[in-house]
Amino acid sequence: MTTRSMLKMMFFIRRQKPLRDGRFPIFLRINILGKSADATIGLGVSEEMWSPENGCATGKTNEVRRINETIDRTKAAIIEHYRKMIDEGTLITATGLRNAWLGKSPDEKTLLGIFKEHNERATQLIGKEFAKGTVKRYRVTYNHITNYLNSIQSGKDIPLSQINHEFITGFEFYLKSGRNLDQNTVIANFKILKKVIRIANANGWIKTDPFVSFKLTPKKVDKGYLTEEEISRMQNYHFKIERLEQVRDVFLFGCFTGLSYTDLKDLRPDNVIVGNDGKLWIHSNRAKTGSSCHIPLLPPAQTIIEKYKSSPHCQIKHVLLPVYSNQKQNAYLKEIADVCGIEKNLSTHLARHTFATTVTLNNDVPIETVSKMLGHSSIKMTQIYARLLDKKVGQDMSKLYAKY
Repeated sequence: MTTRSMLKMMFFIRRQKPLRDGRFPIFLRINILGKSADATIGLGVSEEMWSPENGCATGKTNEVRRINETIDRTKAAIIEHYRKMIDEGTLITATGLRNAWLGKSPDEKTLLGIFKEHNERATQLIGKEFAKGTVKRYRVTYNHITNYLNSIQSGKDIPLSQINHEFITGFEFYLKSGRNLDQNTVIANFKILKKVIRIANANGWIKTDPFVSFKLTPKKVDKGYLTEEEISRMQNYHFKIERLEQVRDVFLFGCFTGLSYTDLKDLRPDNVIVGNDGKLWIHSNRAKTGSSCHIPLLPPAQTIIEKYKSSPHCQIKHVLLPVYSNQKQNAYLKEIADVCGIEKNLSTHLARHTFATTVTLNNDVPIETVSKMLGHSSIKMTQIYARLLDKKVGQDMSKLYAKY
């Protein structure tokens, strides 16, 4: 038996796991002395276009031509690696030849491998360097990549050497079409992936940056805010259901302090101090960034604190306010919006936007002061809240009426 006769190749489609567009992934099977190893060639094809007998696509379309050209290149590459292994005296196995074609050495780092390691370290540093919510987002992105790999190559991990522009754009398309994510959510996932790739690059595990010619532009989204009239309407509404009253009060506390949901939930009585001005302040650190927040307590916020001082929940948990889970808070806020006649999509984060827009910036509080209270590290972060209400525009323009 000659060495050449040891190698056999066949191309086939895997019907068990169709792609999301209904096509079937094309696989290569390498067989050497009865032992085989499979790998995807990264393309899919419809069943009616595939010829099982010939192991190629049939037809005269550009897609068929592209598929068959890829198959021919793959055959040539396998034979080239096969001959090289013979010349070097390397033990030839189906798995070894496949890995050589994939550019994967036994100790080569893989994307899911380093991503999993990154997430495990981040989990151990929750409360020290990472917020719990941040680590949760890392896991979500990891799962998206796992599912994407499953859709293109049956869930196999991918060597870092194969992370290129094609992989990146394919992942973008998968998130938008397969997962139906909007532009900004896609960008959030890519920020996390970029972080992992930067770690790989810094450690010398990857030679080139696959994001060099890749750019996503965020879509501007106005998340909204409550007006003074809407705040007043919510304050004055008498709720007969206790849970709605509590959620309303926690939401309003966020409107008058600018604290995020996580920071509100973690507030303790010792976070309230008497400042140098003799007034009550909140001194805390943001869970997300660790930056300090010093916020003077406005009278409505003080009233809410007093209201829940004797709450059993607050006393047992040693917290300032009775805060439900974020999911429940947002669900109950939808009920509150309905009964108060507020035609806006209320959420816990909308309270923070309301504080920045209605309560502070549009009452002439300088943006630098607002930025400090929000715990932002840069004025640029605060500028997304810097909207001007018609009331403020009218007040500023009224100065010109006498002149014109």
